[in-house]
Amino acid sequence: MSSAGPAPPAPVGPAAIRDHALALGFDAVGFAPAASRREVRRNLRAFLAEGRYGDMGWLAAHEERRASPDSLWPEARTVIALAMSYGPASDPLGRLADRDRGAVSVYAQTARDYHDVVKRRLKRLARWLAGTCGGAVKVFVDTAPVLEKPAAAAAGLGWQGKHTNLVSRRHGSWLFLGEVFTTLALAPDRPHEDHCGSCSACLDICPTEAFTAPYQLDPRRCISYLTIEHKGPIPHEFRRAMGNRIYGCDDCLAVCPWNKFAARAREPELMPRIELTAPRLADLAGLGDAEFREVFAGSPIKRTGRYRFLRNVLIAIGNSGDAGLIPAARRALDDPAPLVRGAAAWALGELLSAADFGALRSARLPAETDASVRREWVYEEPSMSDSRR
Repeated sequence: MSSAGPAPPAPVGPAAIRDHALALGFDAVGFAPAASRREVRRNLRAFLAEGRYGDMGWLAAHEERRASPDSLWPEARTVIALAMSYGPASDPLGRLADRDRGAVSVYAQTARDYHDVVKRRLKRLARWLAGTCGGAVKVFVDTAPVLEKPAAAAAGLGWQGKHTNLVSRRHGSWLFLGEVFTTLALAPDRPHEDHCGSCSACLDICPTEAFTAPYQLDPRRCISYLTIEHKGPIPHEFRRAMGNRIYGCDDCLAVCPWNKFAARAREPELMPRIELTAPRLADLAGLGDAEFREVFAGSPIKRTGRYRFLRNVLIAIGNSGDAGLIPAARRALDDPAPLVRGAAAWALGELLSAADFGALRSARLPAETDASVRREWVYEEPSMSDSRR
């Protein structure tokens, strides 16, 4: 007599999957087909054609795979979109007035890198799903060519607001996103309607006017891009607008009215590290390589690297108006990285009198061999040469 073998896993629907995901600590769950979406492909193509990706060459790579989940993994039938809240306990805009301190984007203040936290939960959900339903699964959290915000919007988690970020009526804008791709065909949720209405708060507050129109962002003007992704010197036209923002910018998120419904982060690993909520610029400017790696271990800031981070810190020092930070900027003139030395020269040009800066330039410029740093020493604002200092 032949054996029938083990019974196949019992089918599980979206409701049970959603309940299990919420029990694992996710705050929002939705389901969308993995099939290509024409509007997403069109928007991505226009974005790339205009060169708005700047130094983010990874956005231009694998365009076809990025535009459609089933191009990335042809066997995928459903995208399960998930979100975890990282809502701050206080208004992030309040830090911008403390010019001797650095303002770090809320998402980068967390006790542990959100990629690690979210991916660990995604893997637990994927293992349960595969064991319960038998479908193949793959997980993603900002680690593959997946357009996460359109995927989350298609799955009904919210809509992409005028600031291009996801907005949820229940959770506001403070959401980390991740996805489980599966070969299971699961009933989709309805995409969310846009509820931005006539509000333009996010567009109006942008310090660098990075929004060319509602729902249209030019990252090359965005402080988040400039402080995190941009590899070279910060363009002069944006430096003063940066203020004390040394890693990212939360302005457009912070003013969104839907955040009145956002709850504080409840996952301990997504709560802020005290030392990153308002770090002293003088302390940050003195970080050597080993100290930088130690301070930012387990933080997304570490991936930006010390040179770019200190570039940002020195721009903030230049914007501080605090003469007490002049020694920190002067010490940075001896840094091995031209990117740091150039930012230090600009900062001193903002803090010193014209006479003192001229004397320092005369002393330092002859020995400087890097062309980009030399340009910083002799830079003059267009049509403002008489009023720069």
